[in-house]
Amino acid sequence: MDALLFHPKVVHLPMALAVLMPLVAGGLLLAWWRAWLPARGWLVAVLLQATLVLSGVIALRTGEAEEEKVEKVVAEHEIEEHEEAAQAFTAAAAGALVLMVAASMFGARKAGLPLAGAATVATLVVLVLGYRTGQEGGRLVYTHGAAQAYTSGAVAGGTGPANAADDDD
Repeated sequence: MDALLFHPKVVHLPMALAVLMPLVAGGLLLAWWRAWLPARGWLVAVLLQATLVLSGVIALRTGEAEEEKVEKVVAEHEIEEHEEAAQAFTAAAAGALVLMVAASMFGARKAGLPLAGAATVATLVVLVLGYRTGQEGGRLVYTHGAAQAYTSGAVAGGTGPANAADDDD
C-alpha cells in the first residue's frame, strides 16, 4: 500500500484543483477585465490548470496500474465506468487548458478576454466531470469494496460480499 504512485494518494490533487479552478479562473478573469491585474496574471490560471491536467494523467495511469488488482474484488464493468469518467474529466481539463493558453497568447488583444471567459466556463464543466469521477470512485470503494484488494481478506473474482449485495441492481 505504500507504493510511490498508489492511486488513492494521487487522485486528490486533480479533484481539489477541479473545485478551485472555477474560483481562481473567475477571480483572475474579473481582475483582468477590471484591469486590477495585467493580462499576464492569467498565467496563474494556466499553470494551475496545467497542474490539474498533469495530475489527472498521473491519476489515470496509477488507476490503470491498479486495475488488475482491484478486478479481483470488483466487477470489471464497475471499474470501467470510473475509468471512462476519469478519461472524460482529464480530456475536458486539457480542453480548458488549451483555451487558457490561447487566452494568454491573445492577452493584450481583443480576443484574450472572451477566450478567458470561455476557459472559465470550461472549468465549471471540468468540475462537474470531476464530481462524477469522484462519485464513481467512491462507489468502487464504499459500495463495491475496492479497498478489499489491499487487505489480506481479498476475495478473488469480484464475488466478494460487497459485490453480492449488488446482484439485484
